[in-house]
Amino acid sequence: MRHDFYLAWRHLRHHRIRTLILVLCLSLIGALPLGLHRMLEAGEYWMTRRAEATPLLVGARGSSVDLTLGALYFSEAGVPTIRMQEADRVTATGWADGLPLYARHRVQGQPLVGVTLDYFDFRGLAPAQGELPAILGDCVLGAEAAEHLGLGPGDTLASSSENAFDLAGTYPLKLHVTGVLAKAHSPDDNAVFVDLHTAWVIEGLGHGHVDPQAAPTLTESPFGPVAARGADMGLLTYTEITPENLASFHFHGDPATYPISAVIALPHDTRAATLLRGRYLDEKSETEIVRPLDVTRSLLQNVFRVGALFDGILLLVGAIALFLVALVFSLSLRLRQREIETIYLLGCARLTVARLLFAEILLIGLFAAAVCAAVLAAAAPYASDLARHFILS
Repeated sequence: MRHDFYLAWRHLRHHRIRTLILVLCLSLIGALPLGLHRMLEAGEYWMTRRAEATPLLVGARGSSVDLTLGALYFSEAGVPTIRMQEADRVTATGWADGLPLYARHRVQGQPLVGVTLDYFDFRGLAPAQGELPAILGDCVLGAEAAEHLGLGPGDTLASSSENAFDLAGTYPLKLHVTGVLAKAHSPDDNAVFVDLHTAWVIEGLGHGHVDPQAAPTLTESPFGPVAARGADMGLLTYTEITPENLASFHFHGDPATYPISAVIALPHDTRAATLLRGRYLDEKSETEIVRPLDVTRSLLQNVFRVGALFDGILLLVGAIALFLVALVFSLSLRLRQREIETIYLLGCARLTVARLLFAEILLIGLFAAAVCAAVLAAAAPYASDLARHFILS
């Protein structure tokens, strides 16, 4: 048998190109489905990790998937807003703490998220540079957002206006970057965080007043000088909040009616969670409560169905590739007919030819398995990062 493998090895070396093509084809047939499953497992880990850390979500009744993706990953799904009083309602039950979150706006492609300081404690976010927002107009950047925007503590960042050319609308607000958060390997890395009140100022629910006699009728915006709204009425809307004009900023109406995207409910125990969920069983209510982990698992089931479809396609492609390999060996036998006849003339039995072919197939299979294992080992360190990148994106 040792001589069979020696002769098979010498033959494979002589036909290097054919051997290389066969090894690559077989290794890819094995590496693709295994790599796909590894990616799916990594994606499942990163998605369930954040969902498990978020016990309950309260939001507008409708798509629980959009609500979950919007609150956990700050997606642009356009989830309807709810009122700030929902956060107060959750806290007032005594069963859970409510963390309001407002993620409607974006700034230079990054999600602009309005939160309270409790959110940073809940997610375990701490500044790697600078400090957390302290006053209106301050913001703190996630690690990836800071790298993407090229900003750091002390820099300024203009929020996006709903309509920059509508003088009757809200002006972009110049935000002051107070810090950069340490990398958390989560969607928080891509966000720009502001206080909820700052988010409401950007929304146009808050503004500042000055004496028109002591201020010009033009104010500087990130887009150049623009006319101050209502200057003839003693009203000036600022595009930048400074210590000098901070005291003049105020809000109209009841803050309990101001918009938020969702409320992260943190129940004190399992019983409290059950009682809180019972408060939202009324289907006529405009709000609902969802368990992000259940929503995420349901979403992943659909992803795995797609993965099963890919498995079926790859299985079909693999079967076709194996037939082609068999065809190559069949044609190879025809080309080696004189060689086989010589083996017979030397006194070898027909079984010897079969053993030589088996040795060649086994060697090619071993080489393909080695290449497949090497590819998977080389890609393994990047699978988790790649899956996280797609999820965060």
